[in-house]
Amino acid sequence: MDVFNLEAMLQELQQEMGEKLEIDEDAFFTYLKIDAQDLPALMETLRQRYGFNHLANLCAVDYEEEFELVYHLYSIPDNYKVAVKVRVSRNKAELPSIMDIYPTADWQEREAYDLMGISFQGHPNLVRILLPDDFAGHPLRKDFKKEG
Repeated sequence: MDVFNLEAMLQELQQEMGEKLEIDEDAFFTYLKIDAQDLPALMETLRQRYGFNHLANLCAVDYEEEFELVYHLYSIPDNYKVAVKVRVSRNKAELPSIMDIYPTADWQEREAYDLMGISFQGHPNLVRILLPDDFAGHPLRKDFKKEG
C-alpha cells in the first residue's frame, strides 16, 4: 500500500483472518478484536505491512470473569492509529508477549503483570515493576482485598 487506506486495510485483514477478527469503531479508534493466540500474527502484520510502528499504550480492564487488554498502535510519522483488543479468562490470564514485535511492550507488559496479574508468555523479564517483590496480590483487580 503506497497511500494508507483504512477501509482497504480492514478488508484485507478480514479476508485473511475471517471470523478470527472482529472490527468495531467509535469516534476515536478503529478496534480490531482478536483471540490471544492470534495476537502476534496480527501485530506483526500491522507493523510490517501497514506501518503501525509504535505501541503507545497497553492497558487492561477487569470485567470480573475476564480481562480485556487494549493495545493502542500508531503509525509515525503518517499519523494514523488503530487499537487491538484481546480478552482472556480471569482463570487463565495469559497471552503471548509482543515484546519482540514492539519493544515498548516491555515495561507495559510488566505493569499489567504487576498490577493485574496477567502473564505474558515469552516475556524475558516478567517481574514486578512498580510494587515490591514480596507484595501479595495484584491491586488493580476488582477482587483485590485491601488490608490495613
